[in-house]
Amino acid sequence: MAASSNSSLSGSSVSSDPEDYQPPIWKSYLYQLQQEAPRPKRITCPQEMESRPKYYGREFHGVISREYADELLAGAEGAYLIRESQRQPGTHTLALRFGQQTLNYRLFYDGKHFVGEKRFESVHDLVTDALITLYIETKAAEYIAKMTTNPIYEHLGYTSLLKDKTVHRLGRGHTEPRRVTFQRDERISSPLVRRSALKDTTEKQCSYEKIHNFKVHTFRGPHWCEYCANFMWGLIAQGVRCSDCGLNVHKQCSKLVPSDCQPDLRRIKKVFSCDLTTLVKAHNTTRPMVVDMCIREIELRGMKSEGLYRVPGFSEHIEDVRLSFDRADGEKVDIGANAYADINIVAGALKLYLRDLPIPVITFDLYSKFIQAAKIPNPESRLEAIHEALLQLPPAHYETLRYLMAHLKRVTMFEKDNLMNAENLGIVFGPTLMQPPEQNALTTLNDMRQQKLVVQLMIEHEDVLF
Repeated sequence: MAASSNSSLSGSSVSSDPEDYQPPIWKSYLYQLQQEAPRPKRITCPQEMESRPKYYGREFHGVISREYADELLAGAEGAYLIRESQRQPGTHTLALRFGQQTLNYRLFYDGKHFVGEKRFESVHDLVTDALITLYIETKAAEYIAKMTTNPIYEHLGYTSLLKDKTVHRLGRGHTEPRRVTFQRDERISSPLVRRSALKDTTEKQCSYEKIHNFKVHTFRGPHWCEYCANFMWGLIAQGVRCSDCGLNVHKQCSKLVPSDCQPDLRRIKKVFSCDLTTLVKAHNTTRPMVVDMCIREIELRGMKSEGLYRVPGFSEHIEDVRLSFDRADGEKVDIGANAYADINIVAGALKLYLRDLPIPVITFDLYSKFIQAAKIPNPESRLEAIHEALLQLPPAHYETLRYLMAHLKRVTMFEKDNLMNAENLGIVFGPTLMQPPEQNALTTLNDMRQQKLVVQLMIEHEDVLF
């Protein structure tokens, strides 16, 4: 990105076609301030210090007082030295001249130099970054406080165009969560037997929202924030980058960016162990491709296989399937009978995918709601509670679970052949789909009965719960 001499956004325009998008005119004020910031001036010690640590240079002055350090730095903006503390021998202080006063910082070294969160290869780089930050935050404090009030992110629409296109594509074939009310009807044995015992109520439209996965990033060369259009100042760790879509913003701006991450496939390193929502957004699908492909293959040739999902497949072949999905575009993966004659390998790969999700299909934050729902003694109230918890799942998780439960319901229709009923499948899939957030073995053991029951009930009542 190149800096512009014009800090106004008035010259920016947005086409209705994302391919014709023209970037905004970046604001150059903070970039100009960085260019004006004082440069580091090392004040060297005239004599060799035997006590000098090997990771410091001639800027180390040994044990001297604050007052003497102030004298050495006086009159030289950007001047710095390192001294050993008089009160705490063995600890070191960076003395830095800025704003006609000497600033003192406790200096640390653990392979890199630091006084705060940022870590530097050299003391010179640390001081350079400090002077830039101090200068900009002093000169432009009011400007920085207001720079997020008129962001380019929304009104230029260069991200929303892609987002709208994706939501439209996802909308086709996407099943909305239905809110249903379980009513007692004395005329029938169970209120779940007939659809007439249910009332549909309007449920809000679902969208595949995804928060950005921001991580501190060091930008090489000048970079501008894609939220506020202002320069990202400093020498290292100037801002954050979304590791899923590549959006670059200030750390303070990242808190204001909408949950509209559209992952870039080039940044998705693998299929297995990838966040579920990230994967479906990257592929523009309603569910993970691996789930669709495995279920399609199982329903094609494995529904009568005895012990389906209970009998393990050969682990090395399951690992081969995993590597195939991670290495190739999903559609190119061959899991047909010619590649893997044993359907248990495909079933094992599906279970492995679900088990290895960083956030389970039934998310950590909703785990306790499902467990508590399973403990409710009244059958109708229990189903009502499970249904309410389902509605709180992220859309991609809900759609994946809905599709999987419909498949497992079909598996139970072949019970005479495969010997698998809803209870057996609940035992298999309970700990696969549900994991306690604290990853405590005792908690998992205590909750196994409820995990099994939740999955069992979702299979048995799939038609009304989803």
